Amino acid sequence: MWKSVRRAGWATVHLFLAAAMAFGTWIFITVLLITAVGTVVVVGVWLLPETVLLVRRIAGAKRSLTAARTGVRIPEAYRPLTGTVRERVVTAVRDPGTRADARWMAAHWCYGALFALAVPLWPVGLVVDGLWCGLLHREAVVLPLIVRLADLEADWSTALLKPSPQAQLTARVRELAASRAGAVAAHEAELRRIERDLHDGAQAQLVALSVRIGLARRAYGGDRDAGLRLLDEAQEQAEKALAELRHVVRGIHPPVLSDRGLTGAVRALAASWGSPRPGDAGSGGGLQVTVDDGGLGQGVRAPAAVEAAAYFAVAESLTNVAKYSGVSRAEVRLGRVRRGLRVRVRDEGCGGADEAGGSGLLGMRRRVAALDGTMEVSSPAGGPTVIDVELPCVW
Repeated sequence: MWKSVRRAGWATVHLFLAAAMAFGTWIFITVLLITAVGTVVVVGVWLLPETVLLVRRIAGAKRSLTAARTGVRIPEAYRPLTGTVRERVVTAVRDPGTRADARWMAAHWCYGALFALAVPLWPVGLVVDGLWCGLLHREAVVLPLIVRLADLEADWSTALLKPSPQAQLTARVRELAASRAGAVAAHEAELRRIERDLHDGAQAQLVALSVRIGLARRAYGGDRDAGLRLLDEAQEQAEKALAELRHVVRGIHPPVLSDRGLTGAVRALAASWGSPRPGDAGSGGGLQVTVDDGGLGQGVRAPAAVEAAAYFAVAESLTNVAKYSGVSRAEVRLGRVRRGLRVRVRDEGCGGADEAGGSGLLGMRRRVAALDGTMEVSSPAGGPTVIDVELPCVW
């Protein structure tokens, strides 16, 4: 009995909020009429896109209310209202989302009043179900009707507010165009980084090596000791050049990733951060990183591109922790999800991570978006900072 009362109570709250929103949209008719008159006489045509934006906000609030009831998020698919007044008006009129919102609002003026049916069911339900359940120990029959009304209202709202296939396709094309532009920008930035590393690192070392070998050849005939000393320096220079080249290669695709998989590569990366480095956040020690692979090291591996994106996301995140967090510990969690691979990097530092602040987060987001993945950053002031990356793949 009490379970039925509780469920009916939450259903009534949902119906009440829906009725309140329906009443608000009735009042909103005044705004719609002013917009319609202004559009007809042309003088107030600029009101149309502004009114459409208000309708979108109302529909967004209804989506949130319905999602809280059903547990299923209703996506939005609107064309952005930008440009001149004429362009905004044309976009607002031609957007399928505008017509869908208008249909929902017209229907909601009617079915939003379902709350009126739920109110008289309460006294009847408390009496009937109280006797039915208390004396006969049967299932409630009246109060569940309130729950069904709330579910019916949520189902109608979901059906009316769900974007049409055309709108979803348009939004998807827009997302792919943005991710493609980000992928191109990330690719160009990566090429510039590799070129800079080769020019400032390996190339400079090889030039110095060539000079020392030339000096050694000239000195060897007259002063063999000086020639041998220059050859020793040339050997050291060659080893430095090789180290620089290895560094560049690791920046393109770490060999450990191919040899040991993502779990082994991340563990090796975590171990490398354990030794002191210049600029570490700790007091004299390296960054201590704990890795939870979630069983990822067993079974089928993710595609190479997905593993590479996940590895570089972890590497960039740990670099940010060492530089900006002010702590000496971080946590990395890997795991399979139903549709792909998930990576989480967490630290208890000072927080305040900003993608516009040059911390590498924008490059990470572009790399992840290029694979149709998602990246979420939570970094309130005072911490903690949590970076969640999810990359789609088939296991």
